[in-house]
Amino acid sequence: MRFVYPQSFLNPRQPDEIFQDEATALSKAGHIVTLIDSEKLPTEPATLKSITSEKTVVYRGWMLSPPEYKNFVLSIENADGLPLTTTEKYLSTHYLPNWYQIISDLTPETIVLSLDSDWNSELKKMGWSKFFVKDYVKSLKTSVGSLIESPEDIQTVVTEMKKYRGTIEGGLCIRRVENFLVETEQRYFVLKGQPHCVNPTDKIPDIVFECAKRINSQFFSVDVIHRADGQLRIVEIGDGQVSDLVGWSVQRFIDIWETAT
Repeated sequence: MRFVYPQSFLNPRQPDEIFQDEATALSKAGHIVTLIDSEKLPTEPATLKSITSEKTVVYRGWMLSPPEYKNFVLSIENADGLPLTTTEKYLSTHYLPNWYQIISDLTPETIVLSLDSDWNSELKKMGWSKFFVKDYVKSLKTSVGSLIESPEDIQTVVTEMKKYRGTIEGGLCIRRVENFLVETEQRYFVLKGQPHCVNPTDKIPDIVFECAKRINSQFFSVDVIHRADGQLRIVEIGDGQVSDLVGWSVQRFIDIWETAT
């Protein structure tokens, strides 16, 4: 496979420092690694050398906004390559509202609100005891955090999201809080319809296979957690190209590509 990583700001001939170990290991395993100037993607496609072999391209790097990802796809296509994941498929797993309806029975109840909604009033209608607040992509992991018990507190969370992140992507997703056992959360990757887990000898839960059947994407991540009553639940789905290797070794990640066709 051909993998594209963002280049380092300090040394453009090297992958961004965060991704260097992964990129180096993939290259040693026989895959082709190409670098892209991701600083250009907010406004225009980046220039890449013509792709003459291993034309299917997998992005691995920072999360990209819809305009940035469209420019990434154009960058690949202009170099005669083919993106593994189209913009439409990228957003199908990157944006929570796009995957929620498909697996709503497997994940906490969620409402989606626009930025001009009366958030306080909408939350009061739900009658929930606790709320988890995030935008289409991320939660607030600093300051006051994303968990609130009173609808009136949502304004504080939104203000802090804007302060620490600069923008709110898409709108607000309000999730009902369930009694999860935090230490049980595990990440799975689904590649071309086949689920993979961090330990190849472990049994993959049925709920992950169900996601693999329902979600129409070539490469995505699935985060699964145990609820206190023993029920398995999906807490997050994400595009695999921008998903961290949470709990995974670099070598295990490389292994799942060895049998991908």
